[in-house]
Amino acid sequence: MTGEMSVVQRAVTDALWGMCAADSLSMPVHWYYDVDDIQRDFRGWIRGFAPPRNTHPSSILSLSNTGGSGRWSSGPRRPDVVGRLILHDKLDLWTKSRGDTHYHHGLSAGDNTLNALCSLRVALSLVSGGFSDVSSPDARAAVLADYVSFLTTAGSHRDTYAESFHRDFFSCWQEERPTEPRQLLEFAERRSVSALSAPWPDSQLDAIGCLPMILPFVLLSADAPPEQAERAAVEMVKLTHPHPRVPGWVSLYSRALHRVVGGGQRPGGGTARSEEPGCVGSLPGVQQQGSKVPCWVRAAPPGSSERCLSARTGLLHQRFTGALGSLFYLAHEFHADAAAGLLANTNCGGENCNRGAALGALLGAGGAYRGAGVPTAWREELRDARETIPLILKNINIK
Repeated sequence: MTGEMSVVQRAVTDALWGMCAADSLSMPVHWYYDVDDIQRDFRGWIRGFAPPRNTHPSSILSLSNTGGSGRWSSGPRRPDVVGRLILHDKLDLWTKSRGDTHYHHGLSAGDNTLNALCSLRVALSLVSGGFSDVSSPDARAAVLADYVSFLTTAGSHRDTYAESFHRDFFSCWQEERPTEPRQLLEFAERRSVSALSAPWPDSQLDAIGCLPMILPFVLLSADAPPEQAERAAVEMVKLTHPHPRVPGWVSLYSRALHRVVGGGQRPGGGTARSEEPGCVGSLPGVQQQGSKVPCWVRAAPPGSSERCLSARTGLLHQRFTGALGSLFYLAHEFHADAAAGLLANTNCGGENCNRGAALGALLGAGGAYRGAGVPTAWREELRDARETIPLILKNINIK
């Protein structure tokens, strides 16, 4: 990309910054299920980037299945993928007898988690491939090839945890071990068809952790019809999170993000709210899901800490039934103040990294239309984003 950025290009850029900022802010308190633990471990609320503590008050890392999805006790024992195929030097951290190792042990303040890093690499793969339509099979094949190369290369990142979807993917992958793009796509499609038709879908895949890797498909379809952006995201998520409920949730989120990035553009021209392009709070999906937050939450003063923290019960759930509603609640509540929204998400604990990544993309993109997105000071502290986002922008092709 050369010359001055258009407002849509700026919205895409700020969405990436928002994703990275939200993920990194939340990283030290990811899966903290008691907000008192946040205040105790960090001497108050999180107000900026911080490193994780070595231990985690709610950690169940030692119970997690090193050979696939879920916990090690939830099914037949399979060969380890942790320490052998992925997370090459981390197996001992998963098997420590104390069982309180922090999920993101080894990361520093301003670092991003594995899911956000994968999202950045998805964006880089798509722009480097020069795809005119990122919903094409070739685009997914290129992304999968880079994904496998990244996770199976020792030292490619410093995170300690890989969610169930990563572990299950490589548990299935290890027998054939395809690496070529087309072979990988065929493998992933076979796995997806099998999983989606299974009588008992893997509930671990019905999780908001599916959103980071689909964000670039929507963002890089900013100047394409909304149906194309939605299709790009849904076809990809079927390969990473093959669960029957997930495509519907991804469709809803993708439509909302596409509208925000495009400034609320309607398919036939004009804007959803011409007086406020890019407004997150007015989007139908945001209003519908946000309205499911209990009335006693909405009764608290708008923007107040009481209102944010009173919603934390709904915010903690990783499954989409609670997580998407809480994501849209925060998007509605903080549509005019991205920084406050990202900090509120962080300090609610629970599944704040993945929820935050999706929220950060919405608030960052919306902020681009008001000149009030992710603070410059925060961008300077985001190490991974500072390295990768300029590379993405160098090859981006959005009008």
